[in-house]
Formats: sequence, structure tokens, C-alpha cells
Amino acid sequence: MAMTLYQERSSNIWRTVLLMVAFLAIVVAIGYAVSWYFNSSAILYVAIAFAVFMNFYSYWFSDKQVLSMTNARPANREEFFDFYTVAENMAITAGIPTPKLYVIADPSPNAFATGRNEKHAVVCATTGLLAMLTRPELEGVIAHEMSHIKNNDILLMTVAVTLAGFLAIIADLFLRMSFWGGGRDSNDRGGGGGLLMIVALVGIVLAPIAAQLIQLAISRRREYLADASGALLTRYPEGLASALAKIDADHQPMARSNHATAHLFIEDPFGDQKGNWLNSLFATHPPTRDRIAALLGTKVS
Repeated sequence: MAMTLYQERSSNIWRTVLLMVAFLAIVVAIGYAVSWYFNSSAILYVAIAFAVFMNFYSYWFSDKQVLSMTNARPANREEFFDFYTVAENMAITAGIPTPKLYVIADPSPNAFATGRNEKHAVVCATTGLLAMLTRPELEGVIAHEMSHIKNNDILLMTVAVTLAGFLAIIADLFLRMSFWGGGRDSNDRGGGGGLLMIVALVGIVLAPIAAQLIQLAISRRREYLADASGALLTRYPEGLASALAKIDADHQPMARSNHATAHLFIEDPFGDQKGNWLNSLFATHPPTRDRIAALLGTKVS
């Protein structure tokens, strides 16, 4: 089982790298399409500069943004003693500094990790999660979040969110400017100009969808990887499997659910997302039963 987990970790890391390279290629391509259509190279330069700025901003302030959006507060050691001691033990086992701990006053059981690196990381849990789980189950969840930190998932998924938001902004601006008029004169486009314009328009419209699908693919793969790495940290995959089963059985959504941060949580904060194939396509997490089966080394029928 250990060999299988290591193989999956290596495979997912390379897939994530390839997805991020593809994401950057989309940003450049969209910027070029917009600049060509409006016959202004300055648009391309502005788009690249804005993308760099957004990445810089998200790198330094992503944790504060997420904590503010989820209404999280610092966890008090006396009030959440098990949370603190489990986090300290798991951090030692993972070989990373103990992250800052936050809680969200919400009965829906969930948790997430954020930050930019091991030295500037945060682990946050809902009060519902801390009240529901036994200590071995809590160890499994915290080990899962520590794995996100150790594997640099928190930074990668934040960058994915930033790029997706950037593409959506560019697409919106392009469509609005199209209504206002502008762009190259038909005589300047040449014979294939009309076709290129159509391709550019289609690309602009589909870019946010492509960005969202890439973001979700990264999230799904990272959840499997964090499950596997967390099980290796605790040497007790049954703990995390049992925690996931309890979390999945609680269908109530979080009070402050947000699509921008949903992929960071250990379980979808919008509640039960099971249903048709379209819901599965846009779900931010893989099916819980598949995650449990992978942890326990069983096959899903």
C-alpha cells in the first residue's frame, strides 16, 4: 500500500506542474488575442503585468484573504486543547513548524489549510468538526491538512484561484469592449482575419470555463495526495477514513460557503454534491467514497 501511495504522490505532482504550465499558456494566449483584436500591444503588456501583480499579492496575503472570507478567528489553546496538541504532534511528525490555528464558529464539520509556505501557514477547523471527531479522527484530518502544507498545495491552489479570476476578468472586459465597438478594421485583418477573430472570441468566452476545470482538476488530485500523505503521517488511515465518513454524512452547508475558497476545504462546504454527471464535473472534491476506498485499499463497486 505504501508503494501505491508514493506512486500516486509522484504522479499527481507532475500532473499539477503540467496543469500550471498550461494555465500560464492560457493567460498569455488570451492576452495576445485581446491585444490583436484591439490592435494594441499595450493590452498584452498590461495583462501580463496584472497577472504578475495578482500572483504577488496572492502569495503574500492569501491566508489573510481566506480567513477574512470565512470569518475565522484565532483558536485559543485552553478552549481548543485537543486541536492544539494534535496540530503540534502532527507538525513534529511532518517535520514542519506548527502552523497558526484558527476556528470557524460553524456546526458544519470541515477544515482547510492556507498560507504561502511551511513557515507562514494556517490550519483552520470548524467548531462542528472539533466537536464531532474523536482524537484519532482529528489526527487524520490535521495530518491531511499538514500534508497540504508540506506538499506546497496551499500555494499551488491559491495561484490557480488567482489565475482563474484573472481570466474571468479579462473575458468580461473583452466582452464589454466588444459591445462598445473597436478592434481592427476588416481591411487590416486579411483573408483569415475573420476566422481568427471568431477563434479569439470563442477562446475568450471559454477561457473562464477552462480555468475553472483546471482549478478543479488540481484540487481533486491534491485531495487524494493529501489523504495518502496524511495516512503515512499517522500510520493509521482508518482514522482519516472514519473522519471523512462522518463529515460526508453531515449534509448541512457551511454558513459562509464561497466558491472562491471551496476547493481549500477537506470536504465541499456546500454540502452534498452527489447527483448527475454535471454536478460531479464541477464538484471541487472527488467522491468521498472513492477517497475512503483509496485509504483503506478497497475497490469501489
